[in-house]
Amino acid sequence: MKKLTILLLLIICFSCSEEKQNVDSIIINANVYTVDNDFSKAESFAVKAGKFVDVGTSSDIQSKYTSADVIDLQGKTVVPGFIDAHCHFLGLGLDQQDVDLVGTKSFEDVVKRVLDFQNEKQQDYIVGRGWDQNDWEEKAFPNKTLLDKLFPKTPVALTRIDGHATLCNQAALDLGGITINTKVDGGEVVIENGELTGVLVDNAVDSVWKHWPAGYTREDVVEALLVAQDLCFDLGLTTVDDAGLDQYAIEIIDSLHKTGDLKMRVYAMASGTEQNVDYYLNKGVIKTDRLNVRSFKFYADGALGSRGAMLRAPYSDKPDHFGLLVTDLETFNKNAERIANSEYQMNTHAIGDSANHTVLQTYNKVLEGKPNRRWRVEHAQVVSQEDFELYKNVMPSIQPTHATSDMYWAEDRLGSERIKGAYAFKDLLNAYGKVALGTDFPVERVSPFLTFYAAVARQDLEQYPEGGFQKENGLTREETLKGMTIWAAYSNFEENEKGSIETGKFADFIVLDKDIMTVDQNEIPNIKVEKTFVDGEKQ
Repeated sequence: MKKLTILLLLIICFSCSEEKQNVDSIIINANVYTVDNDFSKAESFAVKAGKFVDVGTSSDIQSKYTSADVIDLQGKTVVPGFIDAHCHFLGLGLDQQDVDLVGTKSFEDVVKRVLDFQNEKQQDYIVGRGWDQNDWEEKAFPNKTLLDKLFPKTPVALTRIDGHATLCNQAALDLGGITINTKVDGGEVVIENGELTGVLVDNAVDSVWKHWPAGYTREDVVEALLVAQDLCFDLGLTTVDDAGLDQYAIEIIDSLHKTGDLKMRVYAMASGTEQNVDYYLNKGVIKTDRLNVRSFKFYADGALGSRGAMLRAPYSDKPDHFGLLVTDLETFNKNAERIANSEYQMNTHAIGDSANHTVLQTYNKVLEGKPNRRWRVEHAQVVSQEDFELYKNVMPSIQPTHATSDMYWAEDRLGSERIKGAYAFKDLLNAYGKVALGTDFPVERVSPFLTFYAAVARQDLEQYPEGGFQKENGLTREETLKGMTIWAAYSNFEENEKGSIETGKFADFIVLDKDIMTVDQNEIPNIKVEKTFVDGEKQ
């Protein structure tokens, strides 16, 4: 009888093990934030064919599934792969090939970096990016005089951190035929004491770029994309929304996806040129597991730091100056009407309150009777109090680190009353119900943890200011994590395939060395990504 009992138990155990489903990998003993509708937590999940097949407790998952790859995370935190809802992925990679001016503390520091770069590279044309006069003791725009002396025959073009102002030496200005009499729609040639300073704001620099040597080669673009991918995977990004690409770059991204060299998922916003709009509206939405082309990126105005943001009243620190309208209203409205009659999304850069007002008015007019279009305002930095209600049907795409980068001088630009509607993340969330969060890298640093920290703490890395900058507009940790995952996916029409750890979705997830939802607030910027997975494969 005893032998019969043992035999029956063995048969039962064997039958149970046979019933287990074989999967590619199983994660157990983890602290999983699923970011599902209930913001529930789990311990374990199973992955097969690049997707989550089940989520639950470690005992439950192990009772139903078997795998040769079982990863015991010993309590480590897991969250969905981060989605950067507004960045310049290709630009990040290309910037690695130019002079890095980020973090310079003076114009002399800028010049030293250019000299060091040129001594090593010996290029015929010099390009750099990253200076910010607001970080210098002398906060005025720089002047080209020293560059003219050091590089009398070599064109030099050094772009501000925000990409909306460029310092050119005389050799570069001569390429574009820029003189003190040059006038550019949507741009400014900065003149002081009747002379060119070399600073060109927004559209004015196009006159120089069009005469610059032929653009980057295919090899340059491929290298840039792969370098950017490595930087982003290291920080837990698994999807990037590249805000402004041309057809050439999008097709290279697609080809690298097909060869398997590029595994980063890309939501591509095609630059809002006439050529791109004609081409993609005719072609229709392009969608694969890794590439989504269904939006256009337009510019309404410039940036606040370079006083190009379009304001409804003059700048507080520059009377009679209102900023710049980068795209004329006739062109903008015509494109909005065309895109509204397609499946495509329109995403418009709008910083100033005038730009936001104009974009919101146009969006709401052309989208009347067309629900769930998810058109986005990128940045939405300065909004008049009466205009927040216009965001009811327009999705805000915001970058929290802009607030903590600009907070030192933003009130100087806007004044004590207008600043109350600036970087108003909570007000925007309350208006629409969701916000998509990003970094705008390389304008800001790539790290999503700085995004998270800026949204929650509203402070810089020295915990300034005490209590946070306009803390009433900070986001909770739950809201922030949603904005970097499921809400960002929603902004891309991809919430059914990514953005949360749920059955049937892509197995994009990351393992953190600290619990981002409970760790001391000041430790958030120091969190490290231990592993990044795309389609369940470690990158």
